[in-house]
Amino acid sequence: MTASDNDDALQRRMAKLKIHEDDLVEQFTRGTGAGGQKINKTSSTVQLKHIPSGLEVRCQRERSQSANRYWARVELCDRLEERKAAAKLEAQNEREKERRQKRKRPRGLKEKILKTKHKRSDVKSKRGRVRDD
Repeated sequence: MTASDNDDALQRRMAKLKIHEDDLVEQFTRGTGAGGQKINKTSSTVQLKHIPSGLEVRCQRERSQSANRYWARVELCDRLEERKAAAKLEAQNEREKERRQKRKRPRGLKEKILKTKHKRSDVKSKRGRVRDD
């Protein structure tokens, strides 16, 4: 797979997730960590913010700025997909919970509940004032 194939795949993925380049704010900063003089002198770390979702990604995986731009976009896509999958799962869990709450009780369970209610009713009905007849 060549670099242009990767770029094309990334562009398709971003289009599928409805991420437009106009919605991205990109900043370049100096990186941190190991790397010595090279990392202290170059601004190769990419900070990418997706304005509609508010997601912010920081990437300094590679030494080159252009590679970090690519990987920042890949990471942004990953995070948006995770967020959408979590929302979809949450909605499905809500539907399942509502379905479970609304379904009828099994006949045996219902009979058992009614039996205990009748028993309790008998206990309570025997309470009361003692009469002298």
